[in-house]
Amino acid sequence: MCRPDHYGIYYEINPWMDRNRQADRTVALRQWEVLYQLLTETLRVQVELLPSVPGLPDLCFTANAGLLVDNLFVSSRFRYREREAEVPHFTQWFLERNYRVACLPEPALFEGEGDALFCGDRLFAGYRFRSELQAHHLLAELVGMPVHSLELADPWFYHLDTCLCPLQPGRAAYYPDAFSPASQRLLKETIPELFPVTEVEARRFACNAIVVGQAVVMNADCPHLARTLAEAGYQVHEVETTEFLKAGGGPKCLALFLDREAT
Repeated sequence: MCRPDHYGIYYEINPWMDRNRQADRTVALRQWEVLYQLLTETLRVQVELLPSVPGLPDLCFTANAGLLVDNLFVSSRFRYREREAEVPHFTQWFLERNYRVACLPEPALFEGEGDALFCGDRLFAGYRFRSELQAHHLLAELVGMPVHSLELADPWFYHLDTCLCPLQPGRAAYYPDAFSPASQRLLKETIPELFPVTEVEARRFACNAIVVGQAVVMNADCPHLARTLAEAGYQVHEVETTEFLKAGGGPKCLALFLDREAT
């Protein structure tokens, strides 16, 4: 994770972002701290911190840094130049800790865990708005496993982690209308138990949740999904990330998994 010390809406690269609707950094810092304390103190998650950097307002969205598969960190190649300067900071952090670091060959665009999520041993990857389908083939070769490609259909759900939340092997929450019809079919074929999310709650980024074992850290004011998860045996922890939603981010956007098996 990365403290949002320099967070703000300074450019517009997705439909959520509007420079005239600025985030309140004081509130954002408070919301981030609540999330951090919930993870570290209540759920006992070990969280490593990346130093914040002036001029990189989206560095706090560490899920977009890349994808970690075992000891290999596959670094992102961002679609928009506004985020390109984040890459050296992410890669340096992993290199200093003796991870293997790789990047997909140019010009393949790939935005890390924002667009690539494991559900059990299955790797799902989204494409169209930020990552490219071509990148999925290259990613599969690099990590040595098949990638299930999902076409995103709604620009408001521009990353896969905004509309799909893997819960455990064979189970996930998702917002159906964020996917093309073919990708909806693929999800139903590969994930036996899917919990559909309503449009209202999807726009609250209900799917952008952090899953730690049987605990699910999700945005507040998503009562339908919260009730569904509780009935399915999960411990639901609700947090506010209203200031990050202004940039198209939620709880999951603020965290990158270093140990996939722990989830």
